[in-house]
Amino acid sequence: MGETARVLVVDDDFDFVESLKMMLENQSYEVITAYDGVEGLKKAKEESPDLIILDVMMPNKDGYAVCHELKADPKYNAIPILLLTAVVSNIPTTKYTQRMGMEIEADDYVDKPVTPSELAKRAEALLQ
Repeated sequence: MGETARVLVVDDDFDFVESLKMMLENQSYEVITAYDGVEGLKKAKEESPDLIILDVMMPNKDGYAVCHELKADPKYNAIPILLLTAVVSNIPTTKYTQRMGMEIEADDYVDKPVTPSELAKRAEALLQ
């Protein structure tokens, strides 16, 4: 890859976004951030990133909806999406299920809590 890969990080946890952003920038990625699904979708369409790291449980529009919308659009469906979720530990208390995560066409799926370094490794694999 000649040019710098651009990664869009969408998560409503500001501290998590900041630590992941630093980790990815240290590995020479350009990082774009968004803090809810509506903003994430808008930035995905404006910026056409090389990878999207997307949290599931967010205000305004959840990650499943964002993922589904991008994957249904031929202009954006080739962008790999890494879904991040605390859903597995929260399944009894949320409307989300692991099966939903697999039905959505995400390219990878990581449970929170996850370390930024583990996430950076996953990101790298998807960008290959």
